[in-house]
Amino acid sequence: MIHFVLLIVCAGAIYLSCEWFVNAVEWLGERLKVGKMAVGTILAAFGTALPESVVTLVAVTTGATDEAKQIGVGAAMGGPLALATVAYGVTGAMLLLKRRRERLEAAAPTGAPGSGPASGPASGPGDETVGNAKDMERLAKDQKWFLPIFFLKVALGLVAFAFKPALGVLFFAAYAVYFWREIRSSRADEDTDDEEEELEPLKLQPKAASPATWAVAVQTLATLVVIFIAAHFFVKQLDVIGPMLGLSATVTALLLSPIATELPEIMNAVIWVRQGKTRLALANISGSMMIQATVPSGIGLIFTSWQFDGPLLWSGIVTMAAITYLLLTMRAHRLTPARLAVAGAFYVVFAIGLVPLLG
Repeated sequence: MIHFVLLIVCAGAIYLSCEWFVNAVEWLGERLKVGKMAVGTILAAFGTALPESVVTLVAVTTGATDEAKQIGVGAAMGGPLALATVAYGVTGAMLLLKRRRERLEAAAPTGAPGSGPASGPASGPGDETVGNAKDMERLAKDQKWFLPIFFLKVALGLVAFAFKPALGVLFFAAYAVYFWREIRSSRADEDTDDEEEELEPLKLQPKAASPATWAVAVQTLATLVVIFIAAHFFVKQLDVIGPMLGLSATVTALLLSPIATELPEIMNAVIWVRQGKTRLALANISGSMMIQATVPSGIGLIFTSWQFDGPLLWSGIVTMAAITYLLLTMRAHRLTPARLAVAGAFYVVFAIGLVPLLG
């Protein structure tokens, strides 16, 4: 029972820390004068994706056996899978709930809450598109960057040649180019963006209209430390609870651990959707996916043989299928909360496909 209690405590600690983190990182973006999208794709993504990159680095550099190093490879593949399916799916579900609640509140007669909806629009809460055309174009660009890089990442896991470790540097270079492009385009968009979003007071200085820079930095770093520690213990509890529930170590590593390591991104998305900042929620996920597709992959290529077995290859196929689905809906400007929530179904497909592979 103590492991289940610790699991709940860690999840609560991650959520509360993410509340403080998203609050601080928005002020950090204002201080660094980066655009709103870059706050999600670069600043928030870098902070929340850092623990997974560290897991891969530690596993591949300190693992005494090939099996131990393979944990790092699994983390490098499981992260993008969880983001492309579960994180996007949860965001879509949260948008559905939020819009349904707003629609019911708007339809209720004035002064008679709960007395029944008045005549309103026939479309449901899942019929409206997510964001405007400009936001969809930006997010579609992220998916178009991710897909070929991830495809190369999977393809390299199926071949063996002498200079393959040297290709790890290309993945670091790919992220550097993405980082530069994202900062430049975000600042250009900021100059032409007429929409002003008022920032909530910094939680560390709630009475200050403009908090001190040191307070912004302290709150950002402190919350990242708590998120990292809580996520680490969350994964540890899953490793113990999995066998208790009759799950093998392989199933726990491929199904549960990726969701646990991506919990900060999922929590950030929940918080930002609740605050009405959907584009920041989606930008955080897409930016984290770019980090996961490049940095852990480069580390894995340099320090391991980077050979994929059946489950790892299956995770890559499902990830690419989910991103292709999202990219097509984004480019057609038909990404609704309901269609975004469907991305979560790809994780169910992955779980079902694991059964014959592990058997």
